Amino acid sequence: MDKIGHKVYPLNVKRLEELIVILEMIKNMKSLHAVAMAAALFFCQPAWSFEADPHGPSGIDMTADLLIARPVLLATTIVGSAIWLVALPFSALGGNVEESTEALVIGPAKATFLRCLGCSSNAYLNER
Repeated sequence: MDKIGHKVYPLNVKRLEELIVILEMIKNMKSLHAVAMAAALFFCQPAWSFEADPHGPSGIDMTADLLIARPVLLATTIVGSAIWLVALPFSALGGNVEESTEALVIGPAKATFLRCLGCSSNAYLNER
């Protein structure tokens, strides 16, 4: 025992070296896990980047479009129309009324009312 009363164990250098090797292996495993995770995400990327089902949107896509996307697009159309109205004098002075009308009013209105239900792209019925 030492002066304070703690039991003193003899220093086992070999055991200490083994412990250091084990700790280094664990540290290297974390790096290996990170590399494996990055590789898995990298190889899965083509599977995530595909377009929707070639047979058309599913019922879930249509429901989400009807309940979430269409109201948001309608609000975008209304806000875009208000912004367009405020910016109209400046657009007229700049000579780009058609471009601002297309970007702020017509584009969101087409996406709201003419885009097929559940479609992710802006493919309108009359353009197919």
